[in-house]
Amino acid sequence: MASKAEGTASGGRKRVPLGRTARRLGFERGMRVWAWAFALPGLAALTWGCRGAEVSWPAVAAVLACVLLCWAALVSFFMERVTRPLQTLSNIVAALRVDDFSFRARGAMRGDALGDLALEINTLAREMQAERTATMDALSLADRVITSMPSPVLAFDGAGTLRLLNAAAEQAVHLSAWQATGHTAAELGIADLLHAADGSVLAPERGTGLPGGFAARWSVRRSTFRLRGVPHTLLVMSDVSAALRTEERSAWQRLIRVLSHEINNSLTPIKSVAGTLRHRPYRLQREAHTSQDLLDLQRGLALIEERADSLHRFLDAYGRLSRLPAPEMRRVRLHDMVERSALLERRVPISMRPSPEVELLADPDQLQQLLINLLKNAAEAAADPDLQNAMPHVSIVWQTGGAGVILHITDNGPGLANPANVFVPFYTTKPDGSGIGLTLSPQIATQHGGSLQLRNRTDASGCLVELVLPLPVAGG
Repeated sequence: MASKAEGTASGGRKRVPLGRTARRLGFERGMRVWAWAFALPGLAALTWGCRGAEVSWPAVAAVLACVLLCWAALVSFFMERVTRPLQTLSNIVAALRVDDFSFRARGAMRGDALGDLALEINTLAREMQAERTATMDALSLADRVITSMPSPVLAFDGAGTLRLLNAAAEQAVHLSAWQATGHTAAELGIADLLHAADGSVLAPERGTGLPGGFAARWSVRRSTFRLRGVPHTLLVMSDVSAALRTEERSAWQRLIRVLSHEINNSLTPIKSVAGTLRHRPYRLQREAHTSQDLLDLQRGLALIEERADSLHRFLDAYGRLSRLPAPEMRRVRLHDMVERSALLERRVPISMRPSPEVELLADPDQLQQLLINLLKNAAEAAADPDLQNAMPHVSIVWQTGGAGVILHITDNGPGLANPANVFVPFYTTKPDGSGIGLTLSPQIATQHGGSLQLRNRTDASGCLVELVLPLPVAGG
């Protein structure tokens, strides 16, 4: 039973006994005991021989003492020869345990038990070193890939604690890796992100736990892996906002083309007939209608013609949404573009706050139109006659950050009544507004590789416009 218990250790690992029994002396002590045990017959024979030769007991004791000293030296030398290689191999194995692969046993030869052991340990050390190097290279490559990935990557352990956060994820969820790592998703305010279904699309306005002021929509892919036996959750986020906007714009364009074709086919003959009848009333007089009948008929036909013209203008505005050309990029100075756009707006004062000199790679016509639309919208909001502003005012400032420039336009108007519909075509809260300018603006920003956001100010009444445009690559 003792040997069976010796063979099985905790955790289900099997231990192979070094000796036949569990109760034995240590290896070195046992070797010394056996060495001295082998000396006992020789000492007994030496004592018996000395007594047979009638040697005195003091002389026998002196002889035995000399023999014992020589035997002790011989045993010590023997034990040194036996234990030194074993201690060396033990040190090598201890070094392997702490991932130190710099030690090797020397002088080992095949065909010898100890030599075979040393050679096997050397082979094991080389294989472990190669495996360790390959593992470190793979981990370094994985770390480099994850760090340089443009997609946010996050990893959580089984308790929901954040264990990995790459640079893209830091920007996406507005967290710092060294501060956030080790905290739970609930503490970081991203619990809904951790529990999002695979393939789901998240946006801050839908209560995903993501920080506000962040307009991207993210597709979340999740998978599981094990690290040191502990299950972990890996989340990879992809910004699909640009793709969704492109698809949405394509859908609008297809719809606009169909509407334009079908409605124009109906409106063209209606407008033509209505105009002909209104300008040729003498044909109606031959049928003895009263002057009031003729007047009512003319008014009706004029109304038909006016509504037809209005519908034509409506469709032309729709058509402008589907005919935005691709930008023709060239280098432009942002300060010049903003200054020219601000000079066109005379209703309210526009102040340009000190900002760095920046060159952009952009289509000057489209960028100018974008700035004009934004400043016009801000000026109209600040000059709202229903407000009691002492001084309607619009300010504009920009700064560089990362690989882009961030431009802010603020006004002291009433703010956005319905921010969700601000970019919906033809949606406007102004009596004479068309709802086209702010619909074209994000398309222009997207075609330049940037983004546009409008939100209400938190420091005062009014609206804040944030336009982000990329800076040109050095040498490009």
